[in-house]
Amino acid sequence: MNAGKLNLPKTVGVWNRPDSPQVITSKNIFKYMNGAGELYLGYRFRHLEVFDYTSANQDNILVELYFMETSDDAFGLLSLDWGGEPVSLTGSSAITSNQSPTSPPTALYGAGLLRVWSDDLYARVMAYRETPASKQAVLALGRAISENRKNAPQPELINILSPQVGSDWKLRNDRLSFFRSYLVLNSIYYLSDKNILDLDLSTEAIIAPYEHISNATDRKYSQLLLVQYENLEHARKALNYFHDTYLPEYQKENTTDSTVSSFSPFKLEDGWLAYKLFARYITIVFECPDQQSAKAIIQNNVSNLMKKGE
Repeated sequence: MNAGKLNLPKTVGVWNRPDSPQVITSKNIFKYMNGAGELYLGYRFRHLEVFDYTSANQDNILVELYFMETSDDAFGLLSLDWGGEPVSLTGSSAITSNQSPTSPPTALYGAGLLRVWSDDLYARVMAYRETPASKQAVLALGRAISENRKNAPQPELINILSPQVGSDWKLRNDRLSFFRSYLVLNSIYYLSDKNILDLDLSTEAIIAPYEHISNATDRKYSQLLLVQYENLEHARKALNYFHDTYLPEYQKENTTDSTVSSFSPFKLEDGWLAYKLFARYITIVFECPDQQSAKAIIQNNVSNLMKKGE
């Protein structure tokens, strides 16, 4: 049990927790939650500790502490849903944060639910009925969870993304998601019921929308998918399989070439799709309004990989 390290209070307001948590592992996670277990296992889940704070005259407050393999995995769980108001859990009180969309928040609160990313820990604190007292207790528990834990950086893969492409396209960093599993990808942006990108726990991936900012009255978004594999061979095989499954009616470009000049665009019903293999990375853009935009988004981000020295 890790509650002692977190200084999880025995009592908060009129709520009290038991001495020991319910411990959930990969062996019994599907008994604890119906349907969502695969999402947590897709983030290198270690174990979950559950505390039910009870009160004689108030509805319960549920605390779930998800201990993950790395901070990237914990961040990934938060990035599945950016709903709620960003809050700051530092200091003596939790307040709504005015963080920039270019800087993803570490805690979000809405309708009695607080979600927190704190290093290798992802936490959910939920009041079954939101009241002023339960909100105060939920935020106090969030501060206790975050206290004395280091502020881990966001996944390195995010730093590769260009914040803006030309004068037309702006990255929506507040809507990006980090993941490793195709089941997680399908919950964000559905591609196929098969693992057509050969994703596994050794891969890292980001999907993020680029917003077309020229026309404020008609917002358009193109989705950028960036996947990092263990090596070039894995990336090449994955891209070949993706093309054969997702674009079977189109002639395949030469994916043995991983130079920056290799660029493969395709016109689909929902816009232009393009992909690029570079070193051990695959970059794919979906739903672009024109081929030029698709190429610009791809090339900007691949250039960042080149600068990184991959």
